[in-house]
This record gives sequence, C-alpha cells and structure tokens, in this order.
Amino acid sequence: MTTTESDPAELQHALANLKLERDAVQLYDGLADLERDPVRADAFHAIASGERRHAFVWASRVEAHGEQVPPMEPPRWRVKAILALARLSGTKSVSGMVKALEGDELALYEDLDGPEMEAIAADEREHAAIWKRLDMGMPGVEPSTPEAAAAAEIAMRDESWHRAAGNSGTLRATVFGVNDGLVSNLALVMGFAGAATSNEIIVLAGVAGLLAGAFSMAAGEYISMQSQKELFERQIELEREELRFMPEQEREELAALYRTKGLSEEEAEMVSTRLMQDPEAALDTKIREELGLDPDELGSPWGAAGYSFAAFALGAFIPLLPFLLLSGTAAIVLSASLALVALFIVGALVSLLTGRGLLYSGVRQCIIGGGTALVTFIVGSLIGVTVG
Repeated sequence: MTTTESDPAELQHALANLKLERDAVQLYDGLADLERDPVRADAFHAIASGERRHAFVWASRVEAHGEQVPPMEPPRWRVKAILALARLSGTKSVSGMVKALEGDELALYEDLDGPEMEAIAADEREHAAIWKRLDMGMPGVEPSTPEAAAAAEIAMRDESWHRAAGNSGTLRATVFGVNDGLVSNLALVMGFAGAATSNEIIVLAGVAGLLAGAFSMAAGEYISMQSQKELFERQIELEREELRFMPEQEREELAALYRTKGLSEEEAEMVSTRLMQDPEAALDTKIREELGLDPDELGSPWGAAGYSFAAFALGAFIPLLPFLLLSGTAAIVLSASLALVALFIVGALVSLLTGRGLLYSGVRQCIIGGGTALVTFIVGSLIGVTVG
C-alpha cells in the first residue's frame, strides 16, 4: 500500500470513523445473536457485513498514513446500553435507537468525496432502507420475487413507517414517566422544605404527590390507550367488512393507492390482485397502508397504565427517600444530590432516543429539573417567612 504524507487531522478522522464502524459491527453482530426471528437476524448479519467493509476502508486509510491499525476495542457506552436493552426486551424495542446511530453514520459520509465514500454512503442508505422494511414487517434483505419486490417498494415509499417506528415506545414512556415523577415531586418536597415545615409535613406532601401523580398518570394513560384501542379496532372491523362485501372496490382502492406511490399501472394491478387472493393479507395491507396502523401493536391499556404508574412512582420516590431517613439540612442536601444524579441518568437515557451527546442531555436535564426545584424552594422560603 502506498504511504501518503500524514495529515494529523485526516488521520484522527480516519481513526474516529474506524472506531464508529467497528462499534456498528459489534452492535449488529450482537443484535443478530440475540434475534430469534431468522429473517431479522439475516438482515442484521447483512448490515454487519457492510459495516465490516466500511471498517476495512478506514483501516486502509490509517495504514496509508503510515500508522498501525489499532486493535478492536469494546464498543462505546451507547452500543453497550442498546445491546443490554435488546437482551432484556428484544431487538424491536431498540429499533429507534439503532436507527439514530445509522443516522449519525449517514450524516458523516454525505459530504465526503470519492468512489469509496460514495459506496459507503450508499450502503448506509441501504441500511436505513432495511430498517424501514423491517418496521413494515417485511424481510430486510432483497426480496426474491417480483411481487415481493413491488410490495417492498411500496413499503419503502410509504412514510407511515415513521408512525410505526415507536417500537422503543415503552422505553420512551418509562424514561419520561420517571422524569415527570422526579421533577414534579422534587419541586414539591423542595417547596415544602423551603417553607421550613416539619419533616412529617414534607414526607406527607411527598407521599401525597407520589400517589396522586402516579394514579393520575396511570388513569389518564389507561383511558387514553383504551379509547385509542377501541377506535383502532372499530376502524379495522370496518375495513374487514368492506373487504367482505365490496372486494372489487377494495381491490381498485389498493391499486389506486399503489399508483399514487409511484408504481406503474401494471405493477399496481399485479400487487393488488395478488393481495386480494388472501383476505387476511389484504386486510393487513389496508390497515397499514390506509390507516397507518400495525394491527399487532395496538397497545395494552393495562400495560400502559402499569408502566406509567411504576415509572412515575419510581421517579417521585427518589427525592422523597432522604426525608424518610433524615431531616433538616442533611435531608435537603441529600435529596437534591440524589435527584441531580437521577436527572443526569434520565438525560443519558434520553440521549439513547435522540442521538444527542450523553453529557449534553444529562446536564440539560439537571439544569431544567434543578432549576424547577430551586424556584419552588425559593417560593416556599418566601411563603414560609410571610406565614411565619
């Protein structure tokens, strides 16, 4: 290999990208090992192979600068966290976080020149496309028949995958539920603490805030989810009846829908006719294409209520705990300290969902939650002085 004159900035860029691609290899290898669905596992293996090719390109660039390629290192914390969550709740639950990492890589290559970089950028776009197909319940790798290819093209052009991309919704709801409980009860107990009330009153207020908030969150989530589920079930039943009594009209609707998505007349007719031969497949397609719903994931009202209650209660208990063990300044300082640590952790978890940096998200969460608590403490102090 020809050695080029070493540019420190370019070398560091190549090393950073090598690390990024190696992390992606370890991520997708890990997801493939955890995945029990062979179709999804094959898709993860395919993406991992692409990431290995990209890592080889960057390793070659490191060597071109006359440097030795560093050995493989453990992945960064975000990859480890994603794999840990996937191990606990399945690969579908982390799809949003994995796609955020794919977005990071794609943004890195979009502005780079040269055939190698163009090939890498094309691969990254294909990886995003594989995830779209998986989100639509379709094979992530290249379809093997013209009919499957046409259906895959439909799914790829359909933006409803954004609405269905909430496979990490349970994690998102849990994280934000903990955050709500943490911030609201921290502000509550700090307001009472600022008013210099007795420890018993602070504990009573904290427990009341915990229970009231948790039950309110659970009840609201149950009613919202149940109403939404009933609405979706009604829409699905109407689609079922239309397919039963008006099959030709429904076939024409499907063909027209596919034509608006860019398929030719012949392709649209072929796919719609093929789908109508299987009523359940046609119904599933109508639900996904027209309603933008995943019939297998309409949500569980009791599950949503339980998650909301537990998440809020967990967050609300953290600032309350010190007042159950201590009193006075010691309890206030410990409560604020525990809350700030918890806020930083919540911010770190949020960064998994948003793709933002861990430090940025954690500090931002501390500033928002800590600022809220400080304001209520000051207001409580002023009220306490006035009342006293």
